[in-house]
Amino acid sequence: MSTPATMTDLARLLQAFFCQFLMQQRHASPETVNGYRDTFRLLLHFAERYTAKPVTALSLSDLDAPLVLAFLNDLEALRHNLVRSRNARLAAIRTFLHYAALQEPTALPGIQKVLAIPMKRFDRPLVGFLSREEIEALLHAPDSHTWSGQRDRALLTTLYNTGARVSEIIAVRRVDLQYERAQALHLHGKGRKEELLSRVVFDKVESSGHLVDVCHLNTIFKLHSCNHLGQVVETP
Repeated sequence: MSTPATMTDLARLLQAFFCQFLMQQRHASPETVNGYRDTFRLLLHFAERYTAKPVTALSLSDLDAPLVLAFLNDLEALRHNLVRSRNARLAAIRTFLHYAALQEPTALPGIQKVLAIPMKRFDRPLVGFLSREEIEALLHAPDSHTWSGQRDRALLTTLYNTGARVSEIIAVRRVDLQYERAQALHLHGKGRKEELLSRVVFDKVESSGHLVDVCHLNTIFKLHSCNHLGQVVETP
């Protein structure tokens, strides 16, 4: 009869970090939790290769400064991440290690070396913009005689008209489209910021001459993804 594997200090700390610190104490949003999850998914895969240990055998001491530096270099060299993404991953690792240092003070010397890794500086390019003619060409590019064209035109128009992030638009659900009562669109933004945009969304769609029935936007915002076969995938 096999005996259950002993949970390593890293596994125990990661579980407490996500379940207790992020979700209960900080009440982090699902998007924030997913961001940390993605960072540690990449880090653990890399650490498994770097240390030649199975991920279930990794300990907190394995996440030392040389490993973290090699991981950050791997992100840029092999995964072709930009510096901004590299810094975001490092910030997530730092947050976890701050938490781990309080739980395991004996690990503080090694943790301090990781925390000393600096954020990398990068140039901030000037953000350009499209001319009115280019915007009109973009909005009229989708074929309005097809369902997918109506969907794309509605989404592009809403992006242009609201200035919303792509993540905010693709998170829209049918219940967020309040056409019957107030003709408004409820957006769930980054950092728990919420916005209720009224009338202007619908007016812009109508005045642009788009062949998108305003009432049909209810369906478009519910169904705005297809699988690899081109079949519509519903979202709740």
